[in-house]
Amino acid sequence: MTQNFGFLLLPNFSLGAFAAAIEPLRLVNRATHSQNFNWKCFSINGEPATSSTGVTIPVSGSLNHAENSNTLILVGGENITQLKNNELLRWLHRLDRSHTQLGAICTGPWILAAAGLLEDEVATIHWENLDAFMETFPKVKVSADLFEIKGKYLTCAGGFAAADMMLALIARSQPDEIVIAAADQLIQERIRTNSDSQHLAATQRLGARHPRLLQIVRRMEENLETPLTREELVADLDISTRQMERLFRKYLRKTPDRYYLDLRLDRARHMLLQTQMRVLEVALACGFVSASHFSRCYRDRFNRTPRNERGLPPPENKKTARH
Repeated sequence: MTQNFGFLLLPNFSLGAFAAAIEPLRLVNRATHSQNFNWKCFSINGEPATSSTGVTIPVSGSLNHAENSNTLILVGGENITQLKNNELLRWLHRLDRSHTQLGAICTGPWILAAAGLLEDEVATIHWENLDAFMETFPKVKVSADLFEIKGKYLTCAGGFAAADMMLALIARSQPDEIVIAAADQLIQERIRTNSDSQHLAATQRLGARHPRLLQIVRRMEENLETPLTREELVADLDISTRQMERLFRKYLRKTPDRYYLDLRLDRARHMLLQTQMRVLEVALACGFVSASHFSRCYRDRFNRTPRNERGLPPPENKKTARH
């Protein structure tokens, strides 16, 4: 049976994730000498869709033209939190009631969650948006995996993981040799599963293989909201805090304190740009005890204040205002 896929290209969509999603469909059709899969592209208003790279893709119509798809996948990209479109949310609800399978890749899951469709569902999103996604949609069971094909909805972190998710979908209706042939054409070393990590292995990200260093960094990454003390970071690792200091300086060119602080500030920046949380709420979520301390650290790291990051003016001086 032919399966019809629709791809709703949202403003500033990720061209790489979109290409990774449609290529497996094309390759399976080619390998089987048939049209097992058809696909069409749509935009919210029916106008050509422009990706975050500036490349524009022609589409087959607007929202209402996408309702004949068996599976409709939202392709997100940059500035997804700024997309406010009630018509889109209502249309997704209507499509959901019609039993169309809904999916989303890259930052697209944000829109499914904003429509209230992912409550009590397991879903993932691009790692850069994970923290903000969890804070904004607490009823979603957020996963950090590459993709999720659980329950009614499909979600994927984007990038080339979109190809892995599509291959997993294809495997439900095609023989293994066809799926493997498609992956081989994509020059994939292996077909990743949904449980693979979104991040490069720590050894590649850090350029270091020292096991104690990797364990300490993992503890830091897992404890950003309530930072661990130096003693807690090395607990049960059979090294001293002085040895930890030497490891960080040797392999990462930073002190442990500086590296840990940068991790927390990077998380804070993502949250400032992707949520409507107050600056104090962001500060507390990233392990800072006050907004003033957070603001000083943030300015030292990024050369701008948290309010500047959001394009907001500095708070008005109350004493000046009275005069």
